[in-house]
Amino acid sequence: MAVANDNQSFPALTFALSGEVFALDANTVREILDVIPVTDVPGAKPFVGGLINVRGRVVPLADLKIKFGMEAGEANADTRIVVVEIDLAGEPVIVGLLADKVFEVTEIGGASIEDTPAIGMKWRPEFVKGIGKRGSDFIIIPDIGRIFAAD
Repeated sequence: MAVANDNQSFPALTFALSGEVFALDANTVREILDVIPVTDVPGAKPFVGGLINVRGRVVPLADLKIKFGMEAGEANADTRIVVVEIDLAGEPVIVGLLADKVFEVTEIGGASIEDTPAIGMKWRPEFVKGIGKRGSDFIIIPDIGRIFAAD
């Protein structure tokens, strides 16, 4: 994933969480699913409280809204599960991420990504790689590896 002050652009999947636009490196995305049955895990932390079956493979399902302090909502016709492969402690791990809505894959220029401001953020800054701009819109680029490593 491109980071702030890196002039390289990268393909990004944009999606919504509670009305905010987020972007993930599209190269980490394996597939996008409609909402499927979730098996709750008793005693699990709310962030990754369930498991899904993705083509016969057991995959943890995470709700990024919980990590970002947003209110969790009910799934609707636009809700999707973005299945991504992340690097966790040097090992590839497949996880599902709930998204209120998936928009598109777009190119985000490295020069348009800025460091996360130290103050005035409503998101935990350690979980944000940077803030991208596309036109007059801001796009939050989460640090998925750090989010999962912290749990």
